[in-house]
Amino acid sequence: MNLLVIGANGAIGKAVIEQLAETFSDARIFAVSRTTPTISDALQNRVVPVKLDSQDETAIIRWLEQCTDDNIRFHHVVCTTGILHDDEVAPEKRLEDITSDALHHYFAVNTVIPALWLKHLVNFFPAEHSSFTVLSARVGSIADNRLGGWYGYRASKAALNMLVKTAAVEYGRIAKHTSLICYHPGTVDSALSEPFQRNVKPEKLFTPAFTATQLVSIIEQRKVDNSPYFVDWDNKAIAW
Repeated sequence: MNLLVIGANGAIGKAVIEQLAETFSDARIFAVSRTTPTISDALQNRVVPVKLDSQDETAIIRWLEQCTDDNIRFHHVVCTTGILHDDEVAPEKRLEDITSDALHHYFAVNTVIPALWLKHLVNFFPAEHSSFTVLSARVGSIADNRLGGWYGYRASKAALNMLVKTAAVEYGRIAKHTSLICYHPGTVDSALSEPFQRNVKPEKLFTPAFTATQLVSIIEQRKVDNSPYFVDWDNKAIAW
């Protein structure tokens, strides 16, 4: 069994690798990251580090061509890439805060990267239960938006949800055994959420290990007949 984690150097990515390794004891895990993935000593023999910039579609194509040559298929894929803030962007509080550059940056990371992997992996799943999971967010729900703000982040995650929901139609024909999952991990104690943790109740601030455990459990329970899914860490459905 082969598994794939994209964004392997992030806090959630690392935790997902650890949990996948524990749950699927016979699996080989490919860990993709823009910088050389850091692999724990205990997993050196089970994890294959792949240095690859997911914003470079040509690099994705070339690596998957190698996978084709080696007859590699992936039972479960988890794409953990995403930004809420960095040196270039911060969540907008008002309409006046919206900028073209920030919107492009949010969409490039939160929407385009997962979409490219969705596109190129469609023929890389086996003819048995498999899954492709992206990290979405509750604030990407159009129906659930009552607070406003965070324009770029909300819009890029809503667009990601729509891409997954649309891709599910074709996956239903081409990769019939593959469930597509948009997963809201909750507020995780990581660099992504650090500036926004002040108003989070302690019991609602999750460790990366906890949200990874919840995710892998959800992956195991999915039934392709109900794909695509938009669920939270507690396996509760979120309105699209």
